[in-house]
Amino acid sequence: MDKKLIECVPNISEGRNQAIIEQVAEVIRQSDGVKLLDVDPGLATNRTVITFVGSPQEVIDAAFLLIKKASELIDMSKHSGEHPRFGATDVCPLIPISGISMEETAKYARKLAERVGAELGIPVYCYENAATEEKRKNLANNREGEYEGLPKKLSDPKWKPDFGPAEFTSNVKRTGATAIGARDFLVAYNINLNTTSTRRANAIAFDIREAGRVIREGNPLTGKIKTDENGEPTRQPGKLKAVKGIGWYIEEYGIAQISYNLTNISVTPVHVAFDETEKAAHSRGIRVTGSELVGLIPLKAMLDAADYFLEKQGRSKGIDETEKIKIAVKSLGLDDLKPFDPKTKIIEYVLKEDDSNRLISKRLDVFADITASESPAPGGGSISAYAGALGAALGSMVANLSAHKRGWDNKWEFFSAYAEQGQKLKSDLLHLVDADTDAFNQIMEAYRLPKNTESEQAARQSAIQTATKKAIEIPRQVMDKAFESLELHLAMAKEGLSSSVSDAAVGALCARAAVLGAHLNVKINMQDIQDEGYKTNMLCQCEEIENLTLQKEQEILEMVNQKIK
Repeated sequence: MDKKLIECVPNISEGRNQAIIEQVAEVIRQSDGVKLLDVDPGLATNRTVITFVGSPQEVIDAAFLLIKKASELIDMSKHSGEHPRFGATDVCPLIPISGISMEETAKYARKLAERVGAELGIPVYCYENAATEEKRKNLANNREGEYEGLPKKLSDPKWKPDFGPAEFTSNVKRTGATAIGARDFLVAYNINLNTTSTRRANAIAFDIREAGRVIREGNPLTGKIKTDENGEPTRQPGKLKAVKGIGWYIEEYGIAQISYNLTNISVTPVHVAFDETEKAAHSRGIRVTGSELVGLIPLKAMLDAADYFLEKQGRSKGIDETEKIKIAVKSLGLDDLKPFDPKTKIIEYVLKEDDSNRLISKRLDVFADITASESPAPGGGSISAYAGALGAALGSMVANLSAHKRGWDNKWEFFSAYAEQGQKLKSDLLHLVDADTDAFNQIMEAYRLPKNTESEQAARQSAIQTATKKAIEIPRQVMDKAFESLELHLAMAKEGLSSSVSDAAVGALCARAAVLGAHLNVKINMQDIQDEGYKTNMLCQCEEIENLTLQKEQEILEMVNQKIK
């Protein structure tokens, strides 16, 4: 089972005083078991979004300390800003990341809320999946009236806080209230407009957001609001589901923005929100100049955006991840207001551990030097995997070049699919470069186990057998992936650019080297295997793959040689 991991994204009502922001963020830096991912202040909103992750109990412990510190440093009676707010720590959502359900995450949110109310004397409203009743699920309902409306709200029995005082005490006057909840991953996303009009920005937001706009009688701006049989305002829904949005003017940038919360990017991805906003803005004589991410975004959302725009352009989607991120940034205009650094804005990149010691992170000359050293690893298995990766890369190159050929516009999807296949195989084989060396190191560790007693000898022998099977299964995977790449090379030899068929052939030669080299590694490690049934079955399978590889390689070489004769 995956380690339980949740994300916490408290929004504090301070975005201008860097000293206060740093003191609050430092609480997270000093907390055990959590990692600070991002601190994103906004001058105009006078609000800072802080993002951190960790195990559930350690996250809520750190969140409590953050809320406490914010309540000591921020005086809500003196606060102003563009963003709706009602507390020093305005909201504090918990988001399940891995190994934990939403239901369990909600229990942790309520546990945190109870502690904040009891120990800090701050009124707390639980929202989204932690809400105690239907009307409190929506954050906007809990925050309605904002800080200025708290005295009235707290005195209303219908809006008694879930935890903490139900009166506007001198302490509450300073701290305000806090909303604590559990929700899905939310992307806070602002779209920039070439106007300074908040009213026009709001009009576009109403076109797009799920809640849409209220329907009025007569004049759509000033007419009486129509209501249903329950006295509730009737609404004209917006274009997109799982989207909340308002318009505002950002003095810091001198422009109006539409501020969206994309509450489910599987329903409405970032690129769809951007494109639909562009259409709505254009229909009102306004131009979208770019956009801005507040906090972090999942890698998949950026890659999906890149694929969306590449497909719109009729371009191959089989390019590497780095290039896709560049496409997404430029297409969404994420660098319109300030530089966009993927390493600090994409959650997987922020969480990524240092991989400088991995073989595939080395420069080519350093990789060659390490291979040539007296160390037995990396050896033939890693080199076979790398040869296969280079072959798959060549196949992708031919597919991408062919997708861009003038006059072949009706075939770009065909080549794009093959380029994507090649990129996937390349990534898989690059992973196996280090996996093969790791497997060898595990064998060495098994041989170093103590063997002084019979039980130690038995444990050592079992560990050796397990590690050796792992060292067989890795090159077997290399064989499978490299053999699979021959389909790509054959297709490119048949259909690809005539000037690049030799590259397809070289890719096939690399695949052959990978298959045969990995097969040799299987056979040499098989010498130490005691399970005869496993040995016979594995060797038969590998022999068949090698024979099929040689046949396919010969077919490709004959085809290519005929074309370049």
